[in-house]
Amino acid sequence: MNYTTLEKLQYNELKEKVKCYCVSGLGKQLLDKLEPSSSISVVRNRLNETTEARAILDAEGHIPFLGVTNIDSTIKKLEKGVILDPSELISISDFLRGCRKIKKFMLEKEFFAPVLASYALSMAEFKSVEEEINFAIKANRVDSAASRELKRIRNHIDTTEEKIKERLTKFLNSSANKTYIQEFFISKKDDRYTIPIKASYKNHVQGTVVEISAKGATVFIEPSAVAKLNVELATLKAEEAIEEYQILASLSGLLMENIREITINMELISQYDMVFAKAKYSKQIGGIEPSLNEYGTIKLINGRHPLLPGNAVPLTFEIGQDYRSLIITGPNAGGKTVVLKTIGLLTLATMSGFHIVAEKGTEIAVFDNIFVDIGDNQSIENALSTFSSHMKNLSDIMMASNNHTLLLFDEIGSGTEPNEGAALAISILEEFYHMGCITVATTHYGEIKRFSEMHSDFMNAAMRFNGETLEPLYQLMIGASGESNALWISQKMNIRKTVLQRAKDYLDNKDYQLERVHDSKIRRPKIGKEGTKMNHEFSKGDRVKLLDYDDVGLVYKEVDNYCNVVVYYKEQFMEVNIKRLVLELSATELYPEDYDVETLFVDYKERKLQHDIDRGSKKALRKIQKEMRRDKR
Repeated sequence: MNYTTLEKLQYNELKEKVKCYCVSGLGKQLLDKLEPSSSISVVRNRLNETTEARAILDAEGHIPFLGVTNIDSTIKKLEKGVILDPSELISISDFLRGCRKIKKFMLEKEFFAPVLASYALSMAEFKSVEEEINFAIKANRVDSAASRELKRIRNHIDTTEEKIKERLTKFLNSSANKTYIQEFFISKKDDRYTIPIKASYKNHVQGTVVEISAKGATVFIEPSAVAKLNVELATLKAEEAIEEYQILASLSGLLMENIREITINMELISQYDMVFAKAKYSKQIGGIEPSLNEYGTIKLINGRHPLLPGNAVPLTFEIGQDYRSLIITGPNAGGKTVVLKTIGLLTLATMSGFHIVAEKGTEIAVFDNIFVDIGDNQSIENALSTFSSHMKNLSDIMMASNNHTLLLFDEIGSGTEPNEGAALAISILEEFYHMGCITVATTHYGEIKRFSEMHSDFMNAAMRFNGETLEPLYQLMIGASGESNALWISQKMNIRKTVLQRAKDYLDNKDYQLERVHDSKIRRPKIGKEGTKMNHEFSKGDRVKLLDYDDVGLVYKEVDNYCNVVVYYKEQFMEVNIKRLVLELSATELYPEDYDVETLFVDYKERKLQHDIDRGSKKALRKIQKEMRRDKR
């Protein structure tokens, strides 16, 4: 099954819910590997298993899985020739006993769970192996009764240890040794019996220093009186270890001889654990086994999304008999995407052998493939926009689809220019229809809705919407067309009826009103501060702020036909659009009534020269004559 489909439809989240009902890691491992099957016979068998297990649960209330644990790692060690330790042998013994109880329990349920009971016939019993292990291993160690030789060795060890303790006790009680002894007890160091002696007296005691304390104040000495016995004890311990190894090897070999049958038992227990986890989940949710078909017919009667809370609105849905493509329209947040996910996940759940929450009469088709295009697939890594990624996904789906494919498309054709998007979406839907696919798509495009109304094998559906409260009802109505409810919402918001009627006319027949309004009806206010409208007309001499320079200048020429003003700024004249000017002070506020505004635009040298000429300055006159002669040249 396509990985994207499983991820988008939250299939693995559903499996995690079911895994909670497993009693061992064996069932969890099997559930991890579980995928929806495209074979109707496999799906039918899976559902039958769940139904039989549910019947057993309803009748008995529990399954005797006590002692059944995951022994997979232990079996792998055995297969590699590793000798198992006592705890590992006990875990296998417990597992085999659990298998035996499960087999007995299942065979007794043959009347109302014949398929599950038949699996138990393949389960081998190893009561003699269990007894061998339990006789030889007790309290997670090899028991002395496991062999005569081991019993003899351990008796000899006990006798030797008693002799050592007697001699050391005698050493402790001797008055001659009291001065040397740090503490009056027998200490075992590295499997050798020692006495704690003061470090300053270590040369006064005959024996071997086995260990020195951390501070160096105490040395642990093995007195020479028990040295020979300690050597004998070490030899006996080695003999004990060899004998224990022989016993463990014998038991491991016994299991290795039956490794194939034990592995089959593990597989059967895994299957039972997984199946009963499905049944427990079914009982928890009140699930049913839906009817199956392989013709693409889906009929949900009050079906519920497995991951939504119990108070979610159930879905009644049908496709595959009278029509093979369904177009769902309606408002945003109206539940269209949830409808797609509910259809997809309930189909995947059924194909995996899970019971679903729905009413009797529900029917699910088994598909070769289920493909979805839901959500924003924008890819930064591949530099794909939302629309491009959708098209890439649809292209891949088209290459892999056949006439046993379920397609779930959310907002098909969106993400681009509406006319092109609608046309492309219709063409894509048509292509999938000709390929024999079952398609459910959501859209806002009216063109797609109109196409589905015209096509005999397409059907419209709508999400119900409360017109009074403007709230979605999350209910699907097949055979109805939904709107985005923009006009209805606008009416509730008191938009003028003439505006709404004109919008409706545009929707129906595209009859746009293109007449131009007469200029006499239009007021053209002057623009002052950026983004605001003002009635002031700029006049010569006004001081204005130039927004592009964050500085002030003087108006020289008033507004022309292009809304430009000539401004005197830094001894230069420049054209500036009125949108880039802000009036600071008008000329009437700046200057007296008889003030000659023209003088504002003449620089200081020119004003001084005019003043000199007016008072009859000969120097100014000579300067003018000089400039005239220069100009003639």
